[in-house]
Amino acid sequence: MNSRSTRWILALIVVAGLVVLRSQTDLVHPGPDGKDFGLWSLLPAVLSITLCFATREVIPSLFLGIVAGGFVSGEWNVIRAYLIPAIGSKRFGEILLVYLWSLGGLIGIWTKTGGATVFAEWVAKHLVRGPRTAKLFAFLLGLVFHQGGTISTVLAGTTARPIADRERVSHEELSYIVDSTASPVATLLPFNVWPIYMGGLIVGTTPLFQSEQFATTYLFKAIPLNFYALFAILFTFLLSIEALPWYGSRMRQAMIRARTTGKLNRDGATPLISDELTELSIPQGYRAGLEDFFVPIGVLLSVAILPYVLSGTLRVSEAFVLAVLSAMLLALWKGMSLREVMEGFVNGCKGVTIGAIILGLAVALGKTSEAVGAANYVVRSVSHLIQPVILPAILLFVTMFIAFSTGSSWGTYAVVLPIAMPLAYSVNPDPFYSLLCFAAVTGGSVYGDNCSPISDTTILASLATGTDLMDHVTTQLPLATVAALLAAAAYTLIAAIRF
Repeated sequence: MNSRSTRWILALIVVAGLVVLRSQTDLVHPGPDGKDFGLWSLLPAVLSITLCFATREVIPSLFLGIVAGGFVSGEWNVIRAYLIPAIGSKRFGEILLVYLWSLGGLIGIWTKTGGATVFAEWVAKHLVRGPRTAKLFAFLLGLVFHQGGTISTVLAGTTARPIADRERVSHEELSYIVDSTASPVATLLPFNVWPIYMGGLIVGTTPLFQSEQFATTYLFKAIPLNFYALFAILFTFLLSIEALPWYGSRMRQAMIRARTTGKLNRDGATPLISDELTELSIPQGYRAGLEDFFVPIGVLLSVAILPYVLSGTLRVSEAFVLAVLSAMLLALWKGMSLREVMEGFVNGCKGVTIGAIILGLAVALGKTSEAVGAANYVVRSVSHLIQPVILPAILLFVTMFIAFSTGSSWGTYAVVLPIAMPLAYSVNPDPFYSLLCFAAVTGGSVYGDNCSPISDTTILASLATGTDLMDHVTTQLPLATVAALLAAAAYTLIAAIRF
């Protein structure tokens, strides 16, 4: 029996023991925004994440977390209670249509037209000179595609991957770059829906936020104090130019492996994209050109960004679907048969099936954690720790834990901000103190969104760059944690000096 099988047997024994123990208790507590089940509320998320790291098998780990949530809440039929509502939700439907079928379909079509490869060859000839410039190119793409975490990871990862592959940049490095220039950049350059969403959460919570317009613009004032995002982007830039003093052992091993052997993933890795999507199958007689890449990407950017610039409306779903259709129509116009086009599209969709399964389970686990009151329990447990000097750092760590456990920065904002802002105001009514706490909540939530193996941004970064999900998590986590610790130190120092 191998060590992984042994770990799974031990894990199942532990789960069985927890189920028996839970059946002997009935601990339901009133939370700030509903009920929680005490320490049991953390079981689904903590169990799933622990198993992910211990076994590196994401799918069964997520499913066992959902099952554990059913035991905690008393909803024994987890399929009906959590899985079906999550998979049937609008959020998962959009992810499936846009980021899996459209993304996978577009990559599949590129294997037929050669569009991404031609673009990579052109960039390599004119702009890129080795791994450092390839990574810097990916970093710059992340800054440009900053409209939101998921769209940024998909666009930057899909565009940069063929270039990075050509220059022997490991997939762990690339996934770190596109993930850490997604949500962090979106909070520092919030020309998107984030200010409106977060402003709606804090308006009316304290006398400082009586005006909805003021609350909406509050995110802009907090930008200089969003230390986690600032450190995360700084680390990403330094990794891109290979100037970081410390990379973590796993990231360093990935860099050495890729440069010396050309292996972009470690031996035994399970990338979230199938091998056939990395190999060209251009039909005989088809002439691949730069237009095969730039037309669909141009359509995608135009439809996604121009309506936002002109009217403030994001058209992400429409942009991705139209990008795929434009790639199909261009291939047909250039002489490719409809059968070949559809074969590329279908192969692309099949190639991201694992990502679809993981995202579906991740969404279901998020619903499960919400149902058992995980975030409510964490907030209730630490609300008494209200020392003015350490409160910003406490809020940072609380939101880090909640976002890491639930895989959602937006959900964390919804739970924490309506509590954190009145708490900060009651401790010290100084507007700058509230601004400091607001920035800490923002940064902590982004950390969890960056690092959690059940976050859609983390999963999609792995999918777009062809990385093993847990390899991405374990190489990104040390660097992100150092950035978070530096942010906590900065908050504590400023609070100590100012207050």
